[in-house]
Amino acid sequence: MATHKSAEKRDRQSVKRRERNSSTKSAVKTRIKSVLSAVGTKDKEASEKALKTAVPVIDKAAAKGVIHKKNASRKISRLAKKINAIQG
Repeated sequence: MATHKSAEKRDRQSVKRRERNSSTKSAVKTRIKSVLSAVGTKDKEASEKALKTAVPVIDKAAAKGVIHKKNASRKISRLAKKINAIQG
């Protein structure tokens, strides 16, 4: 357990950040799942719409440092690749 004043503050900050980061990660995962479910229905229009809502959430998570920027780029790329594979 933290005994110094600065260590106690660090502990409080880490708790806040962990909650914020887990919330952001959860939002990213939810958006990705929505895109994948739209891809599963083979509906290209719905898939593209879902991707348009997912990309800003993923980019924002990367900008905040919750996920690495290359990880975000890879996720977006793979989702776009799946959508492009659908015959429209």
